[in-house]
Amino acid sequence: MLFKDSTATLLMVAGAALCAGALVALEAQQAAPAGRGGGRGGAATGVFTTVDLNNDGFVTRDELKAAFAKWLSDGDPDRTGSLTQDQLAAALNAALPQPVPPAGGGRGAAPQNQTPNPADVEKMMAALPDKAPAKPKRPRKVLVLAKAAGFVHSSIPLAAKTVDAMGTKTGAWTTTVTYDPAAISAENLKQYDLVFLDSTTGAFLDDPNDPSATDARRKALLEFVRSGKGLAGIHAAGDSYHEQRGGRSGAMTAGAGGRGGRGGAGALLASQMLAAGDKNGDQKLSRDELNTLADTWFDKLDTEKAGKVSRQDFAARFASVLPPAPAGRAGGGGGRGAQQGRDTQVGTWPDFDKMIGGFFKFHWGDPQLITVKIDDPKSPLTAMFHGQEFEIHDETYTFGMDTWSRTNLHILTSIDYDKMSDADKAKEDYPRADHDYGLSWIRREGKGRVFYEAHGHSERVYAMKPMLEHVLAGVQYALGDLKADDSPSAK
Repeated sequence: MLFKDSTATLLMVAGAALCAGALVALEAQQAAPAGRGGGRGGAATGVFTTVDLNNDGFVTRDELKAAFAKWLSDGDPDRTGSLTQDQLAAALNAALPQPVPPAGGGRGAAPQNQTPNPADVEKMMAALPDKAPAKPKRPRKVLVLAKAAGFVHSSIPLAAKTVDAMGTKTGAWTTTVTYDPAAISAENLKQYDLVFLDSTTGAFLDDPNDPSATDARRKALLEFVRSGKGLAGIHAAGDSYHEQRGGRSGAMTAGAGGRGGRGGAGALLASQMLAAGDKNGDQKLSRDELNTLADTWFDKLDTEKAGKVSRQDFAARFASVLPPAPAGRAGGGGGRGAQQGRDTQVGTWPDFDKMIGGFFKFHWGDPQLITVKIDDPKSPLTAMFHGQEFEIHDETYTFGMDTWSRTNLHILTSIDYDKMSDADKAKEDYPRADHDYGLSWIRREGKGRVFYEAHGHSERVYAMKPMLEHVLAGVQYALGDLKADDSPSAK
């Protein structure tokens, strides 16, 4: 069968009658977005504020050198005279201005957008499955939580609309959508059968001003699932509740953990400074190397040779002082201590991290080509793929060996790593030693059930009928209406 929309061609293998071994081309490549904020341009303002020591709106060479010297002093408590990348990242995170958590969550001061693009909704509606794979045992109610406390994906409103429309069209459930984490309470959850985590990032349930509210919400979600209810998550539900080991989280985003917690604002900057300034290759920056780097920075920033650089010019020229992020570091993943796929991240809510299946280590940027293999072709949750591998372009997450294991999960789909090019593999610092990268899975949590799908970053994913059928089946499993083998894939 051939599925088309205005931006992508979807080719699905319809059954055994088609040639065995054919790939299912789920969509065509689309240009990646030009970045997501918080990158070099986003860091420039914070760096300027930090190095403008006299707050006169200009930075001089001496101020820049003094700031570099302070970072060395702050990050080198043992007075060795040099900084590792992690030490520099910690010093930068401590020095750079911290954002004020926005009322609506996510990056920036404005509340999250809650309205999907009408054109995206139209494509999604055309791709919706016609019927559910299982008849509901009773009327089901789903609560979609679309709160992002870290990076805010533009696809969140569309994903919420998709869950709502899917339930309505198939009759499998009715939906309530909320952007308020206070909806996760023991009393409110009594009316629901499943919570759907819609690209939640960071510490999405937490109230930074009320620890008791945080504890109550966390307890309510765990007890809801463990009592026999369901949990489903898509994409950035797996980018929640983790932070840099031994460091501060949330420097680039509001709230602890999640994407902002992958080393904070200083992690990417530190990796770029190390790449530019480490002349002897010892993976450290010495006092002399930092001093030289400060001079190099200022020479590139002060193009008029005026002896000082304004805030506006500093921000406009900041990209010129840094090399591209080292391969695999663009998202802050990895780190020099990340051997064998174990990165420098730690979970900040272990019960949740285990329940959802793991937490983010690294991602290949959208629209990276990934070949998806079907790990359990006999499962009703993968029936729509007919046992055939397929290709997809999206932002694809990976999970470290310390946080993701087949002994905890029943894997439905995963990356066919052997079909990735060497160049694409090299984008990830310290890949998993076993080259095992799950994409979707199910598991038991007490008496309850959990389904997770790692793709769903791009709006185009929600116009792909086979993927929507996969999510539909996953939600019905988590609701308890669709029976499936959920035993761990590895004993």
